[in-house]
Amino acid sequence: MRRCRVGLVGAGGVAQRHARVLDGFDDVELIGVTDVMPDAAATLAARHGTRAHADVAELLAAGPDAVYVCVPPFAHGPAEQAVLDAGLPMFVEKPVAVDLATAEHIAAEVTRRGVLTAVGHHWRYLGVVDEARELLADRPVRMVSGAWLDKVPPVAWWARRDRSGGPVVEQAAHVLDLVRALVGEVSEVTAYGNGTPPPVDGADIDSVTTAVLRFTNGAVGTLSAACVLGWKHRAGLEILADGLALSLTEEGLTIRDADGERHVPADPEAARVAVDRAFVDAVRGVGDDVRVPYAEALATQRLALAVSDSARTGAAVRLTTSSGPAVLSPGVTVDA
Repeated sequence: MRRCRVGLVGAGGVAQRHARVLDGFDDVELIGVTDVMPDAAATLAARHGTRAHADVAELLAAGPDAVYVCVPPFAHGPAEQAVLDAGLPMFVEKPVAVDLATAEHIAAEVTRRGVLTAVGHHWRYLGVVDEARELLADRPVRMVSGAWLDKVPPVAWWARRDRSGGPVVEQAAHVLDLVRALVGEVSEVTAYGNGTPPPVDGADIDSVTTAVLRFTNGAVGTLSAACVLGWKHRAGLEILADGLALSLTEEGLTIRDADGERHVPADPEAARVAVDRAFVDAVRGVGDDVRVPYAEALATQRLALAVSDSARTGAAVRLTTSSGPAVLSPGVTVDA
């Protein structure tokens, strides 16, 4: 069978990772890269023996079978629309947008056109996530605590709310996606930010955020996000069920139950490869293991923005399935 021809929109760090993985697949051909920074596109293209294209239209004209959209949060929307207009399968890196309106629009277009999609929540491909799901299959979750405690990444746009969405949207989305996968859907959040940005020029995001989560199944939880450190301190979940405590990170799963404590290591690089392998196999029609299509990522985006909006406004936010989150006044229920 002819190799799957893949084009890349974006040439930053995440795009470079996908290019490296895809270039290692015998059944994939990288046909080109485009980026708003031509030098970055040229460098990445040269590294993988392909061509740098002037824009998305030129990349699409080269005839890809599928396109990866790996752009910063604020840049999502136009590239996805162009790929959808071309009727091509599309892999989108998280977060899928900086706002809800863009994500809702693209999701509606995906549904209308019936296009194959995947989003880069690669934690879903960690083997320990499957093990955690099996352990929780017959035990209702009572409480979950999620955290992403990190530094400010070295990119100029990250510390601006209108460019990144803030730490909850840009970083902790991985944790919130696992919360949804292992615990269930969140019905309401109440969050607080400290109102103090990190010491970075132009920053307007909260340097720390904490949230309380209420789940539709009765579980409760918290999320903490911070970007005040000089290193990645912790990113993961603590889950409590009847007679069971799980601690899950990208590096492994620690299990504590009546039999004692044991640790199962994880392979984060294998998960990063698996998310690309699953998408390529789906495009080629030889596999069906896309675990986060665009519609699923939209639900995570709604949750992340609900936390962010609650911290910004000081009001609780209730999530609905029919539309985006609705802000609640104290003691008042508002249907979205």
